[in-house]
Amino acid sequence: MASANTLSKNVLNVKTTVVENCKLYTDHDGVKHLLIKARPNKWHENECPFCHKKCSGYDKPTKSTRTWRGLDFGAILVEIEGTTHRVVCPEHGIVTADVPWAFPGSSFTKDFDRVACWLARYLPQSVVSEFMRVDWKTVGRCVDRAFHEIEPRISRRLDGLVNIGIDETSYKKGHKYITVVVNHDTNTVVWASPGHGKAVLEKFYRLLTPEQLSRIRVTTGDGARWITACVEEFTPICERCVDPFHVVEWAMEALDKVRREAWRTACSEANALAKEHPQGKGRPKRDDADAARIAAAREKADMIKGSAYALGKAPENLTENQKLKIKMIAVANPRVYRAYKLKEELRMILKIIDVEEAEKALNSWLWKASHSRIPAMYELNLKIRRHKKHILNAIRFKMSNARIEAINNKIKLIIRKAYGFRNIDNMISLIYLVCSDLHIPLPNRKCEAA
Repeated sequence: MASANTLSKNVLNVKTTVVENCKLYTDHDGVKHLLIKARPNKWHENECPFCHKKCSGYDKPTKSTRTWRGLDFGAILVEIEGTTHRVVCPEHGIVTADVPWAFPGSSFTKDFDRVACWLARYLPQSVVSEFMRVDWKTVGRCVDRAFHEIEPRISRRLDGLVNIGIDETSYKKGHKYITVVVNHDTNTVVWASPGHGKAVLEKFYRLLTPEQLSRIRVTTGDGARWITACVEEFTPICERCVDPFHVVEWAMEALDKVRREAWRTACSEANALAKEHPQGKGRPKRDDADAARIAAAREKADMIKGSAYALGKAPENLTENQKLKIKMIAVANPRVYRAYKLKEELRMILKIIDVEEAEKALNSWLWKASHSRIPAMYELNLKIRRHKKHILNAIRFKMSNARIEAINNKIKLIIRKAYGFRNIDNMISLIYLVCSDLHIPLPNRKCEAA
């Protein structure tokens, strides 16, 4: 039969610890506690918690004890009690001496932080909080501590960058954004920072050495000028790509602008007819021509209003009702239909594999858009002309921002599961964990040594 000392040591899962005493008690809420009184063994006393070097003592251990929360033993709440003192580290100055069962500044054991981190990777933060019996905000701090143990040198992610993607995504109401840089070759987040714009992205480029900057060959992103400015300033030999997804998105916005203008015009016409030919009370007669014109004008406005989804879909994916709606749009409002055809033609051009063929087709499309007599399409033509080289680069190198858009969806899911973050650093730590191939070691697992 194992002794209480041996059992307590195994509960702590730390070999460099001396267990002095342990007791079982029940608090006033009826919760059972296992209190373990422990201290580091003499070979690991007076160690710096950061570099783990032996240091000289600064003061003596205090009479008051400190308590750390450990992983539950079954359903019994485990606590570790011990005294602390300060040491003088030549590198880190005066710090609290290391205890082998906890990270520096933590009130929880290392195993507790790792398990909370593993759960937060897959479950909502509120569920982790309830299961681990800690505060909601504490889960974020556990994630941050465990992440920095798993990956103490985040800068290693910047090694070997060749193809990168840059984008920003919102993480909070009130135009709060986070800028994310993704390695296309490994499909992992290599850098993330709150905010967006040239000043934020410059922080990423300044972390790179001249050798690392010279290795970057392709940078994808949307048409943001601050991305282009940073690429031209820090990596002039790099090819800038604007992926087809964003180009089609621009075309969709232009088409929707045309649709909304047509809907407002149709509504104005219907209202003008109603004012010119006011109807009396009750249902209009069947042979009332004015009422029929008013009803037709209102039906046209409703049809244009309800066509947004059909206009946004590719023709091959349309249902029979949506195909009928497109045909009605072609008859009722040729202007909207022409904008729709231009959008579809641009979408097909971006699927062309040969760059020279794509350039000829894109030049032809630009001429059509500039002579379409549709202001929204003319503005789209000017925007695409500005980014023409970058769009063709995306076709040439077969690069897109699909990976980073998928990463953005993961980030939004992380934020949604946590019901938001109050600490941006904890959020970024969880993003690094989820959007990478990092392994979170769990206690008493065979793969932990690997």
